[in-house]
Amino acid sequence: MTPADGLTALLLLAGGVFFFAGTVGLLRFPDVYTRLHALTKADNVGLGLMVAGLAVQAESWTVAGKLVLIWLLVLLAGASVAHLVAAAARRRGMAPWRR
Repeated sequence: MTPADGLTALLLLAGGVFFFAGTVGLLRFPDVYTRLHALTKADNVGLGLMVAGLAVQAESWTVAGKLVLIWLLVLLAGASVAHLVAAAARRRGMAPWRR
């Protein structure tokens, strides 16, 4: 196992942990707004770590650049969709959770 393989495994594992944390937040948090926050934050970081792990193994800078471009597009799409879902929830009168 080369150091690059170890770094890739570590980054992919860390990304998987963030995806798992986002899923737990989606299932455990009390309202739509906190669920959206947990899911988008954790999934964006998780995907970033996964992309970093795959970029380490990429055969060229072009492939690594394409991976980063995909990550950036997913960041943009995730933020847009989260905003639309939160706006729809607000229009339906769903109040944010308070203690």
